[in-house]
Amino acid sequence: MSNREYAHKLLDRVPESKIFYIMGILEGAAIPAEEPNAATIAAMRELENGGGECFDTLDDLWSSLEE
Repeated sequence: MSNREYAHKLLDRVPESKIFYIMGILEGAAIPAEEPNAATIAAMRELENGGGECFDTLDDLWSSLEE
């Protein structure tokens, strides 16, 4: 029996009153993994190499965007 088949069997045993709690997990797992685009990859590499800006707080980030 595959994991998918086993999961279906388990879901069939879950009472309707508890299905709601499982739905969020399933919805999150069903979202395909997104690959970062070229700009995001470049930004991550810049940070890894000591470039870019890092902020300790959201206030610092927002302040930098206002400048």
